[in-house]
Amino acid sequence: MVEGSPPLLALIALSFGLGLITFIIVTSTAFMKIAVVLFIVRNALGIQQTPPNLVLYGIALALTAFISAPVAEGVVAAVMSSPVDFARFEDWTAALSRAREPVQTFLMRFSEETERAFFLDAARQVWPEDTAMDAETTDLVTLVPAFMVTELRRAFEIGVLIYLPFVTIDLIVTTVLMAMGMSMVTPTIISTPCKLLLFVAIDGWSALLQGLLLSYAM
Repeated sequence: MVEGSPPLLALIALSFGLGLITFIIVTSTAFMKIAVVLFIVRNALGIQQTPPNLVLYGIALALTAFISAPVAEGVVAAVMSSPVDFARFEDWTAALSRAREPVQTFLMRFSEETERAFFLDAARQVWPEDTAMDAETTDLVTLVPAFMVTELRRAFEIGVLIYLPFVTIDLIVTTVLMAMGMSMVTPTIISTPCKLLLFVAIDGWSALLQGLLLSYAM
């Protein structure tokens, strides 16, 4: 091995960690809820390709990074709290054990107790008895799916509230067109500009993004 080159174990662990980044972002951060809400808003406005997917994912990633900054700082502080050279497998195990605590705190805070209880009970029914006996609601294997289900439910609750005023506009436009005998006119030709005007008038993007951020307030 060339002197000064990084250990093979460190390179393998780094490659594996990079491969898990996408999975961690989607399952253990605010990204999923924010992305779902943004796509619901786009569909509610009736503009299927604007903003494009890349823009919405970029907004979701930016907000996720902002929300997750304290958690990431806690993870780094926990890992660096004890000097390790990451040359042995035990060093990585100890570092991951310390890094898990800030993530557990975040997931516990934003997952429903009923969901954690369900997955713990499911583990005791699905897993082998010797493995299930050691399961707890604070384990990441229980917290992550509980957090995901909770975030999806909250995202769709927000989506319902967002959809209602736009559905109302669609119904009003359709009723007016039918009353005027203009059944050949596609309602979306009229309703889409009306929905966009309403969304711009109430500064919808700012209100939406601020609300998503503050939903993770301390």
